[in-house]
Amino acid sequence: MSLLRLGFRPFYLLAGLAAIAVIGLWLLAFTGHLQFGHYLQGVFWHSHEMVFGFQTAVIAGFLFTAVRNWTGLPTPTGIMLGLIALLWIAARVLVVTGPVPLAVVVDVAFLPVVAIAVAIPIFRSKNARNVKIVGILIAMSLLHAGFHLALAGQLPAWLSRPSLFTFIDAVVVLFALVGGRVIPAFTRNAVPGSNPRHEKWLEVTAFGSLILIALVTLFGETMPLPSWLLLVLLLVAAVAHFLRLALWQPQLTVTNPLLWMMPLAYSWLPVALLLRALSTVAVVAPSSWIHALTMGALSSLMMAMMMRSALGHTGRALAASRADMSAFLLLQLAAITRVLAGTMDDYRVAAILSGTLWMLAFAIFLLRYAPMLVSARVDGKPG
Repeated sequence: MSLLRLGFRPFYLLAGLAAIAVIGLWLLAFTGHLQFGHYLQGVFWHSHEMVFGFQTAVIAGFLFTAVRNWTGLPTPTGIMLGLIALLWIAARVLVVTGPVPLAVVVDVAFLPVVAIAVAIPIFRSKNARNVKIVGILIAMSLLHAGFHLALAGQLPAWLSRPSLFTFIDAVVVLFALVGGRVIPAFTRNAVPGSNPRHEKWLEVTAFGSLILIALVTLFGETMPLPSWLLLVLLLVAAVAHFLRLALWQPQLTVTNPLLWMMPLAYSWLPVALLLRALSTVAVVAPSSWIHALTMGALSSLMMAMMMRSALGHTGRALAASRADMSAFLLLQLAAITRVLAGTMDDYRVAAILSGTLWMLAFAIFLLRYAPMLVSARVDGKPG
């Protein structure tokens, strides 16, 4: 069965479907046309499904495929891959229908399973460079469990919010780690004369600031920290990631859409960090940085990576089609609209427009890529 030959196939398909379904249901609830939810309701369900549902599907699909290449050892395929995909699907259903204890167990189980599946080839191959990815997945698993336990009353209720936002911070660290590998590498390989590079001091600053931001987010409400600390960390991180991107020579990718999509996605990160810094002094609303980060940075890079890896791993040319560019640009419009929604006269209309643009972007993505994901490679190779 082609769909289960490699990890990107079922999980990119599921991520695309979830992107449309979750926002579609959320818009119906947002406009008062639908009431649903059992354990998680309203904005909690929306936030949970976009972060712990949609994003984790993309992460699983990418890592199951990438770790196989990095280590030369197998990751789940066939029946095992199908069972892991079913675990993710079951969590999406149970979160809505209950029963609550089963929903929590199934939902929380997914990321540890993914972590184990990628840890085995990483440790067997002594691939020390990627051990940090296992650590990030473990941290994400613990934060997800903390989110549920806080909502269930097993931990203080206020922990649900820092657990959610620290989880997003962990995804950002993973985003920056993977982006820092693939974006300069793709530019170097595709653009003659290019010389994208990394500076050690800048890498330490960029990742150190992100990790400190995550720690402040998680523990800031229980520790006596200076009020200005998070502001300074966010500004340092914003500058560091802007400089980091500049060193990768993104201007050299403008003639190749499949190349410029990724640095454009990464450019949202310093913007989101700056908006987050401004939100700490009440200059902008928190929703601005949240959506700049989740829709602009994370989802844009995820879409660009899904496109490139799906093309490459199905034996197709690494060239963006008009559909690819349309989907990606619609996603940018959706993110910009949502970030600016708080400044518009009619927030409700802006939010609905953003959600509609988002769904259209992923509908185009699915129309283009679903046939590839469910069929064999065009070059006859395995995978």
